[in-house]
Amino acid sequence: MDPDKASGKPAPAGTSTLDLALRAVEYLVQQSRPAALAQIAEALSSSKATIYRHLVTLQKHGFVRQEPETGRYEAGIKLMVLGEALRQRFDIVSAAREDLMTLRDRTGQAVTVCAAIDAELIVLELIQGRTLIEFATRPGTRLAFHASAHGKIWLAFGSQDRTAAITNGPLQAWTPATIVTKDALLADLDTVRERGWATAPDEVITGVNTLAAPVFDHRHVLVGSIAIVGATQFITPVPDPEQIREVVGAAGRISRGLTWQD
Repeated sequence: MDPDKASGKPAPAGTSTLDLALRAVEYLVQQSRPAALAQIAEALSSSKATIYRHLVTLQKHGFVRQEPETGRYEAGIKLMVLGEALRQRFDIVSAAREDLMTLRDRTGQAVTVCAAIDAELIVLELIQGRTLIEFATRPGTRLAFHASAHGKIWLAFGSQDRTAAITNGPLQAWTPATIVTKDALLADLDTVRERGWATAPDEVITGVNTLAAPVFDHRHVLVGSIAIVGATQFITPVPDPEQIREVVGAAGRISRGLTWQD
């Protein structure tokens, strides 16, 4: 519920206008192809005239572009530029690239990097593997802490307050294999801490597994997690020892690289 509405206070001036503009940008980013004005207006429950005014302003600043041939709208290149600039603020992305490419080449599987930003677990990077399977996960994708290998790394080695909040809260079942009880999740996290890596076979998507390991900075504070992602036929519920060595080894090299940079 909106706290201003709940308290009877009027919303700050301009809030609804900015909110609609931001929602329009987010909507266009999520579309796989350019959208018509009427489609955007309908999706945002607004009039075409109002949406058009926002789109004109957004287009002026490069956040939206309009196809000359069809008149349809899509996200502008400026969003990509800004997103890349923001992503590079995370040392792990730039520091890890060479090791991530090596990890992909040695395992053949897709490689992902994640970080906990505020209260969410965000994918920072995805490098597609050398199998026939490609993953739609992209930078900016949010993952569930309790149902992903990356998330288990963050719950096992990250903030204790976050871990307590997640384990004591509702645990959504993404598949029949998702861990949905506190005791089972805490037991799994104990195992993750003991062995130094995590998996989540079939827990988010049936037939997919992820093998993740933690990346620490010079203070031994968790700053990221890396993982290989693939079909369960390639990354089995109990991964091949060589895959574990590759992932844990890459995470260790990246951690040492972050230490040397400081």
